[in-house]
Amino acid sequence: MNPNDPPGPKRRALLAPLRLLEHLVGWLLALLILFEEWGWEPLQAGLARLGAWLHLRRLEDVIRRLPPWAALALFVLPTLALFPVKLGALWLIGHGQVLAGAAVIVGAKLVGTAVVARLFTLTQPSLVRLAWFAALYGRWTAWKTALLMQVRASRPWRAARVLKYRSRRRWHAWRRAWGRG
Repeated sequence: MNPNDPPGPKRRALLAPLRLLEHLVGWLLALLILFEEWGWEPLQAGLARLGAWLHLRRLEDVIRRLPPWAALALFVLPTLALFPVKLGALWLIGHGQVLAGAAVIVGAKLVGTAVVARLFTLTQPSLVRLAWFAALYGRWTAWKTALLMQVRASRPWRAARVLKYRSRRRWHAWRRAWGRG
């Protein structure tokens, strides 16, 4: 049996669930990355504004000047800080408070993303001085860009963009009609 030969019907039948699972995991990963991409910059910018409002410029300057390994270690803090919160969310879910637990998990995800995004923005110049980090970051960025291009070229993404455009246009027309725009 030559591995280059097309698979027979039995092999195709066995591989079909794996292909479906691979496709499903790919789309779930794409959705996660889209959430991170969508939320990363606005959440980071919001945290930067909050930091300015709370006069945390000195702390941010200290973080910017961290050496590479200290900057890398700083990323452990949000994970450690949010771990008890996530455990509390699981406790809520385990005690029948599913919506409250889910809300805590979503809130923790938003806060965690905001903090990690802000920390990364502050420490990226230091982190890329680590050769292995720079190499992995370059590969990650290239892979993520290719994935986002593929997702944005997909029919569901294009349909969602059209729906968003039409909804926004209707919203603005409604506001103009009612004298609010």
